[in-house]
Amino acid sequence: MAAAAVLAAALGCGLLVGIERERRKGRGPSRAFAGLRTFALTAVLGAAAALSGVPALVVVGALAIAGLSLLAAWRDRSDDPGVTTEVALLLTYLIGVLCATRPVLAAALAVALTGLLAARQRLHRWASEWLREGEVRDGLLLAALALMALPLVPDRPLLGDGLNPHLILKLLVVLLGVQSLAHLGRRLLEARQAVALSALASGFVSSTATIASLGLMAREGRTPTRLLAGGALLSCVSTLLQLLLVAAAVRPAWLGALWLPCLAGAALALLWGIWLVHGAGGAAPGMPLASPRIEGLVRPAEDRMFNLRGAAAVAVLLVAVQTGVTLLQGWLGAGGLLAGVLLAALADLHAAAAAVYLSGVPGQPGAGGWVLPLALLVHAASKTVTAGLSGGWHYLRWLAPGLWMHTGLAVGLLMATGLRT
Repeated sequence: MAAAAVLAAALGCGLLVGIERERRKGRGPSRAFAGLRTFALTAVLGAAAALSGVPALVVVGALAIAGLSLLAAWRDRSDDPGVTTEVALLLTYLIGVLCATRPVLAAALAVALTGLLAARQRLHRWASEWLREGEVRDGLLLAALALMALPLVPDRPLLGDGLNPHLILKLLVVLLGVQSLAHLGRRLLEARQAVALSALASGFVSSTATIASLGLMAREGRTPTRLLAGGALLSCVSTLLQLLLVAAAVRPAWLGALWLPCLAGAALALLWGIWLVHGAGGAAPGMPLASPRIEGLVRPAEDRMFNLRGAAAVAVLLVAVQTGVTLLQGWLGAGGLLAGVLLAALADLHAAAAAVYLSGVPGQPGAGGWVLPLALLVHAASKTVTAGLSGGWHYLRWLAPGLWMHTGLAVGLLMATGLRT
């Protein structure tokens, strides 16, 4: 890359960040120490140091900018002291250095830095006013599990593939992450939309339990049955999406055979559920659309992003069922795999699916791919019985058509893709 182009790119990056800082620099004796010209010159300085080909010069320049920033922070006597501008100036110097070798990365960093600086007030309000204390604790816990614990946990099976500690923790992190996203999305939406998201989030914990809970509400008669049936069907979207998530965590080789059936079935359930929810009319006076019963499946309190105990129970159930199915398969062969998976599907489809995934790779002998469509049908039958017992005929009448149509579509596509052992 020509030297002139490198210097021009650095100048552009410096001007971009500098314009934002100039607007917040202020005037008079209390103004910030760096503005448009300082940031532009700093970026060009970094690029020139990099072009010189002398690594020591780049280091000296960085130390000089850092020293200048420390001096400015020490002399700052304003009512609202901070080091944002000082840190941004040092980063702008490094962006200028990057322009010599990684101009695209340098430009992306400049845009990201400018956006972060411009969003100061919104970020402060989000952190101090919108974000709740429980959400902060849950976010820190999730980050610790994903970034610290997961890389340290040994990745080797103890008793079959299902008792792999790394696999168990990965499943737990996936469940908690999905619940957290659903919780934050629910807070951003209005009440009617919150019903849909509450059901979706609850479905990632247990779609069957969500259907039962909504059925009990339907029997109370204070909320339109069609609305509750729509939420119940939306929880089935989570069932199919979680089949993909479990496959990605347990054995990604299954994703090629599953992505079309699962996404097509989930799309049909989603559209049918939205149609039911939006056509149901308003909730009965005094009855909140987002029921604490449903939200309790996702989080125990209003400011919690996830239910750690519930997600851990699901992960343990997945592992326990897989281990049991593995033992049955070793004892009875293919018959043991079929019996174990279908029994597990009565309660939890994902546990049954995890056992199938770990039995082998699609297309290989012993993979048990032919068992998965049967497990989907058995699970749909279990949900149908649960809906009828908990919510009665009127609730089942709204739910059953969408439940069986999306299940039939997923099963049909599974069979059509040639999912064989």
